[in-house]
Amino acid sequence: MARIGNDPRHFPFFAYSIEMTQKVDIAALARLARLEVSDEEVARLETEIPAILGFVEEIQRVATKEEIGDVSLHNVMREDVNAHESGLYTTDLLAAAPATKDNRVVVKQVISRNK
Repeated sequence: MARIGNDPRHFPFFAYSIEMTQKVDIAALARLARLEVSDEEVARLETEIPAILGFVEEIQRVATKEEIGDVSLHNVMREDVNAHESGLYTTDLLAAAPATKDNRVVVKQVISRNK
């Protein structure tokens, strides 16, 4: 991703402007995020959030003097020289499983499909 100058507003990863650190509407953000925030928490966050955003702005302004390494790096994969036959260990695996059905390991459902 190309960077245009040293202006942090040109960084696509941070979608807030410098002016946002002046005043942050915590109550509106909480409503958008569907969060219940008490008045005490709103008051505390109104001072903490701008400080955090100010710190992020400061980090964005830091200009690097040198290029960041070789951008042509890629993952190196080893050759699969000891490949085994498909299904070679299936019988042993199914025998070790606590529950099986139709040559598959049965596991407890973790994610509910109900909304």
